[in-house]
Amino acid sequence: MLNYLAYSWVDKNINLREGKEMLERAVRQRPNDGAIVDSLAWAHYRLGEYPRAVELLERAVALVSTDWTVNDHLGDAYWRVGRKQEARFQWQRALTLKPEADKVKAVEDKIANGLPDAPAPAKN
Repeated sequence: MLNYLAYSWVDKNINLREGKEMLERAVRQRPNDGAIVDSLAWAHYRLGEYPRAVELLERAVALVSTDWTVNDHLGDAYWRVGRKQEARFQWQRALTLKPEADKVKAVEDKIANGLPDAPAPAKN
């Protein structure tokens, strides 16, 4: 329940600090749940804490290696820390894991063009 609510906030880029705290509690309760670890990592990513996001996303991918979203998130985090070749590899891996049809073009665009400059980290 913590993961569902907190991730929905993080994904919408709202209530990030509160969502991160909720996700930290969720990870303490279920440390081997890759989806929850991914959610916490995404909160760090949204807050501009890219190195920590990479650490957590690498762990999440180890836990749920066949989840396209987790691999896509890791690609985004790698890009933000300057690991661009690894980012493209992760995005290509994400495509092999059959994302929803409406997500494929965005992943292909990232492979071709990378990510735009990072926005200023959220403060909420």
